[in-house]
Amino acid sequence: MKYRASAVVANEKGEIFELEGYSAVGMACNDLYVLNEQNSIKIPDYSELMFLPDRAPILFNNSSNEYEIVEFNPYNVKEKIFPVAAFNSPGYVITLNSAFDENQDAKPLPLFSYGAVGGLDDDFVSAVYQVDKEDRQNLSLMPIEKVEEGLNEKIKEYPKNRLIYHIKKCALEWGCPAAKNFFLKRYEAPLPTSRICNANCLGCISLQKDEFISSCQNRINFTPSPEEIAEVALSHIENVENCVLSFGQGCEGDPLLAWEVILPAIEIIRSKTDKGTINMNTNGSLPIIMEKLFNAGLDSIRVSVNSFQKKYYLKYFRPKYEFEDVLQTIRTAKDKNKFVSVNYLNMPGFTDTEPEMKELFKIIENFKIDFIQWRNLNYDPKLYFRQMFGDKAEDLIPFGIINLIKHLKKNYKNLNHGYFNPPKGKY
Repeated sequence: MKYRASAVVANEKGEIFELEGYSAVGMACNDLYVLNEQNSIKIPDYSELMFLPDRAPILFNNSSNEYEIVEFNPYNVKEKIFPVAAFNSPGYVITLNSAFDENQDAKPLPLFSYGAVGGLDDDFVSAVYQVDKEDRQNLSLMPIEKVEEGLNEKIKEYPKNRLIYHIKKCALEWGCPAAKNFFLKRYEAPLPTSRICNANCLGCISLQKDEFISSCQNRINFTPSPEEIAEVALSHIENVENCVLSFGQGCEGDPLLAWEVILPAIEIIRSKTDKGTINMNTNGSLPIIMEKLFNAGLDSIRVSVNSFQKKYYLKYFRPKYEFEDVLQTIRTAKDKNKFVSVNYLNMPGFTDTEPEMKELFKIIENFKIDFIQWRNLNYDPKLYFRQMFGDKAEDLIPFGIINLIKHLKKNYKNLNHGYFNPPKGKY
């Protein structure tokens, strides 16, 4: 073994430090793993470290060779310590969650992902695997002064377009990388449209009914006109080669429920140009509507799932539609020769277990899925397993997220993997 990462913990002030004599630990459901060169890498640039309140870290004692719940600093017994987790940069999928034990009255964690983290040679390592090398959301390429410069240019050009003012708020108040890229004339532009949704996802970032979980941003509070949508789209197409334009953002409900303005918007765009990739990020709940949008010129869809096992999909999405509608939407897209991505919300110890993998393989084989976007499920991991399995998690052995991705690459040659919506030129 080349290395074993040292344990990283935090005190009540949020000060992060290494704990001598202990190694860092990651978890996949109930399984624990010491962080080493096989399951961790140097923490990606622009990742953020967080300490987790109401919880105690699970660490590996190097002397006793045992896992321990460590509530207080062994070298300062009056100092309470807390677990540390990494919210990793876009393009990296978590392979192990930070390992912790909850207090009895612990409140749910905020809507982030919680990658395992450890110390090594005055740096940090995290249990992640890179799935996309594109710089689409590299924060170093998004200087705020350049964003504001592009923003002022757009407002000057389209002073009455309400959608541009909404995207301004996304960029400056909520820090949305897609919104910033629109003003920087790069890659993918957002087209938020829908005020409502027909699902009630546990981890929805724009609307939360759980009093203990805060939404990360406000949902769009108006429906833009087809002309406003088309203005934003066409201005991006004019300035960005091989660009992507996406309905279905974190600041909206599901775009299928705004199809009556989206359909004519697509028609306007396609009446003027065949350039650009028009994409929809969706739950895929309305296959008949989806067919109308494809006929109008929609190029691709990204369908979000946490699981291809119906019972777990229903527990997470809590939909007002049927799971079978989602599959029919995928079938419709493939019948229309459209590009289909799966927005696969990854949770170590769930995504990489045998029942889930079997269903994933069936979907890939039966529907000829084009692309998997490996996204981290931004949700409290222990709470997620309780909500999926009840008080007692199923006794499932994780295959390993990295092993799963490698298996897919080996056995499904036509299936591609990444993090971002690809443009048509990369289909």
